[in-house]
Amino acid sequence: MQTTLGTPGVYINELNAFPNSIVQVASAIPVFIGYTSCAAYEGESYHMKPVQINSINDFNAFFLDPAAAKPYAPTYYITKLKEAPAKGNYYSFNGDLYAIEPDPGTVYYLYNSVKMFFQNGGGTAYIVSLGPYGAAVNTPIKPGDEIINPNVKLSDFQEALVVLATLTNVTLYVAPDATLLQNGDYGTLLQYMLLQNANMQTAMSIFDVKGGRNPDPQLWPEDIQNFRNYTGSNGLNYGAAYYPFVKTNAVSIDQINYTNIGDITILMDLLNPPSSPNPAAQTILNSINAGNTLTVTQNNQALMIASKTYVQLLNIILEQINVLPPSALMAGIYSYVDSTSGVWVAPANVSPIGVTDLTIHLNDDDQASLNVDAVSGKSINAFRFFNGQGVLVWGARTLDGNSQDWRYITVRRTVTMIEQSIKEALRAYVFAPNNSNTWVSIKSMIENFLTNVWKEGALQGAKPEDAFSVLIGLGTTMTAQDILDGYLRTTIMLAVTHPAEFIVLTIEQELAKS
Repeated sequence: MQTTLGTPGVYINELNAFPNSIVQVASAIPVFIGYTSCAAYEGESYHMKPVQINSINDFNAFFLDPAAAKPYAPTYYITKLKEAPAKGNYYSFNGDLYAIEPDPGTVYYLYNSVKMFFQNGGGTAYIVSLGPYGAAVNTPIKPGDEIINPNVKLSDFQEALVVLATLTNVTLYVAPDATLLQNGDYGTLLQYMLLQNANMQTAMSIFDVKGGRNPDPQLWPEDIQNFRNYTGSNGLNYGAAYYPFVKTNAVSIDQINYTNIGDITILMDLLNPPSSPNPAAQTILNSINAGNTLTVTQNNQALMIASKTYVQLLNIILEQINVLPPSALMAGIYSYVDSTSGVWVAPANVSPIGVTDLTIHLNDDDQASLNVDAVSGKSINAFRFFNGQGVLVWGARTLDGNSQDWRYITVRRTVTMIEQSIKEALRAYVFAPNNSNTWVSIKSMIENFLTNVWKEGALQGAKPEDAFSVLIGLGTTMTAQDILDGYLRTTIMLAVTHPAEFIVLTIEQELAKS
């Protein structure tokens, strides 16, 4: 209002009747870190630049090489064996044993993982491309060995984390390609991610357990122990891990063909053996080797019609390609549960879409050692198969399993959402007078926000004052010296809802009353 009124008349002075409000920040915006076939759009490079996407089509526009025949094309080798291997899978064709294993330099998980993210309810996400796919090794891994891709570098992930230090609206870090690192490098990366999450306080990481792709039926607990050793002790409540890998339908049979086989000359013996001649298959293979004018699709369809063995080989390769680390689809489930129920609802007891089976079936005793570990205290969430229900996410703990405050994913993510929502709203008061008027306004704003959060079910208590309290003021949260120094301190206490993880039924028989 004007301070000097010199002219007679009517003057209007508008006053704010309502305090500022707090807008709840998004709680499930993941960033996917990994390798892509390219990273360019309209002539501009997007290598090591976060790109926001909202669909797989957006991903394809930025990170799919338009000259590539397929968005992702790993190579597999079919190798005749003299005897059954000590570990891993092998297959019998025409009385001989064969191994079918990938060229490790051609295996990457990001593309199909992002597909699974959107398939499971994911929305907005960011992609940080670490670079293009590297050169093939031209030899397969040994049966039962882990896939270690020599093109996947720890330094690439560390560079990406530096970039992400400025991206504060991301709430989840996901790096499925990191499972292709050497074991020691993977452990170093896990600790880097947890430390950055703890320092920034804006996001948590979803991890995969190395060894979950092809776990040994007896020795799989060693993979769990190695993972727990890798993760260190810092920032554990900012991480959640899932085990084992999942079998999916991300890739269909029409997306693979003989070009996925590193040396197709082996098909000559397999498809046209002396014991069961198949001259039609042999003719097609000869034509392919001679460089016929037919397309790959036409040749592939002809082989599939001519040979059941060829179809069987493709299905074996397809099953291996479709084994994926579960972190990305969990990011999709986080997003789905957040949007339909709320960040305070556990992303568990959910059936993941597109998952057909697991690489190992765990029982209750197996999961007991994952969920609670007396030595390390680091909890690992399981995927379980239940008869009549299929595959379910069966765990909702952070790595900080021994902490009464932060053992649950829902608590960690709910508190982060509340912290960041209030932090953004308080920016409006950075240069406001540090006096009682400002304190009352801030207290009212925060209480209104937390009341709405309580009504939605995020906080426990029969009434708001049981669910939270907001303290601010001289003699309460600040001293006179704090005010002179320019510090405005607010204390908020929350009763966050915890999941009912263990439901115990007590049943006692009672004598019938006559």
